[in-house]
Amino acid sequence: MGGKISTGEWNTAQGCLSYTADEESVEITGSRGRDTVIEIPSLLEGLPVTRIGKKAFLSNKTVKEITLPDTITSLGDWAFACCAKLEKLTLPYKRLEVGQGIFRDCVSLTQIVDGTSPAADKKMTDVSYLMAAAVCKLDAFYLFDLEAAGSAEWFDRWDVRLRTVMGTPDAEGFSKMLLCGEEDYGSRENNLDHYMGQQRRKKVRLAMCRLMHDFCLKEEDERAHTAYLLAHRKGQETEETWRVVLEEHGDELSYYRFLTEIGAVDKENFQAILTDLGESHTEMKAYLMEYYGGLRAGEDPFAAFVL
Repeated sequence: MGGKISTGEWNTAQGCLSYTADEESVEITGSRGRDTVIEIPSLLEGLPVTRIGKKAFLSNKTVKEITLPDTITSLGDWAFACCAKLEKLTLPYKRLEVGQGIFRDCVSLTQIVDGTSPAADKKMTDVSYLMAAAVCKLDAFYLFDLEAAGSAEWFDRWDVRLRTVMGTPDAEGFSKMLLCGEEDYGSRENNLDHYMGQQRRKKVRLAMCRLMHDFCLKEEDERAHTAYLLAHRKGQETEETWRVVLEEHGDELSYYRFLTEIGAVDKENFQAILTDLGESHTEMKAYLMEYYGGLRAGEDPFAAFVL
């Protein structure tokens, strides 16, 4: 930005954004309040909002959705870091100047949406989920390439990275973690079995994400990811596929439909799944019981859901 000529605050529904403005543009510098949804305007003081400044939303404890205007050209260091509840970020898919650690510890981020793309665009909807997974779960920030996103080459790079992660031994990195003292001595995280279980959960989350957002997914990758999830379904020696769905998506019907579609719910594990669901998750149990009724009758278990 050029010489600063003013600072100000822009009121949101339950708080405000602070900003600085020079003769040409505006930079968002901070946020206060209890907003869960924030849509940043394209103009303030008659000037384009072009930058999200360093630490502008750092450690915001309430925001779940942020929409940036098409005028944005840069995202400062740690701009959205530690926004633990942030689920969805909408921004223009174009060349941006990007600082370091902008999504660090954004543990809930599931979508980075192209604000210029039609909502019904299957490809770009899948890209939005895969983009968020790339920066938050796949450890592949190089895939935050907004100009290339959605191209065949971008999907290929995403899948190459996922293959690498899926092929990494579950115990890899454990010794280094201990030597570096990254966890407190004697804590649960220092247990090898726990560590390996966490690594399997990471693989399950990524495999599910790719299968549920399968644009440009090769058949061999589809088979491999499905096989991995089935190897860790309810009733197997390790049950991370089921634990991720139950504990992280307990009342999201799309995940239960996904489990039945890949064959992760069967006659052998159905009763154990119902037991785990307990007295809650009523809609999920109703769906699974109807599905299981189809299995027992030897019918197409999805016939009841065809409109």
